[in-house]
Amino acid sequence: MTFTDKLKRAIQSSGSLVCVGLDPDPIRIPQPLKQQYSNESELIFEFCRRVVESTKVDACAYKPNIAFFESLGSAGWQAFEKLLDYIPSNRIVIADAKRGDIGNTAGKYKEAYFDRYRVDAVTLNPLMGLETLDPFLESEEHAVFVLSMTSNPGAADFFQRSFQGRMSLGEYIAEELSKKQKSSPAQIGMVVGATHAASSKPVLDAFPQSHLLIPGIGAQGGSISELAKTLYGHQGCPIINSSRGIIYAGGDAENWTELVAKAAAELKDSLREITDRYV
Repeated sequence: MTFTDKLKRAIQSSGSLVCVGLDPDPIRIPQPLKQQYSNESELIFEFCRRVVESTKVDACAYKPNIAFFESLGSAGWQAFEKLLDYIPSNRIVIADAKRGDIGNTAGKYKEAYFDRYRVDAVTLNPLMGLETLDPFLESEEHAVFVLSMTSNPGAADFFQRSFQGRMSLGEYIAEELSKKQKSSPAQIGMVVGATHAASSKPVLDAFPQSHLLIPGIGAQGGSISELAKTLYGHQGCPIINSSRGIIYAGGDAENWTELVAKAAAELKDSLREITDRYV
């Protein structure tokens, strides 16, 4: 099955464009769970497992942020690998690794995420050059999401600056990715932040077939109405990520999993104007 086929089926079966970002910070994990697990790797695994269980009806995808796992060393990697077995097979898994290196180093990253961990997609940083993407583009079962217009304020340092006669470096990257897609079996997607709607429109127009991973909704303050306008007419499928706004919605309440489930369902409902274009 191609990545696009799996993504479309995940969207159809969930009726949702919601991606739940799994950023398990031990400091923020609900106190009732902390009282049960003193080992941090066990704690982050169990936290993520319960988040997945609480949101799997309303999410089409999950995005584990690799930093929160690798910071715990080998035990963290084991927690990540174990977690992958609990994410439903009919949902998309995106490893948020933001790798970007050349030659056999990039090839080893590809082996790690696509061959060993068998995730569907990985986030990549293109600033060392588009050649860094090549090892990840060999199979139609996989996708990459390339940083093109990020949601953080630092996007102004590089991605929003004019470049080569384009409105922004992000627009130039999108043009080059569009060209590269023509010879790439894997799907090339873009990471485009919801917090920079005006800057993102030329990026989307430069690669209208691209699937999108869209952070910035929720805790980062991106506007859903502005996002709907920006996405109007876009041909690729958007996956709209919320991390902190969902996974920490329960605070330290005893029923925190119920509140996490509610947050995911509410985001799904709030995106209905956009989702109806793709379901």
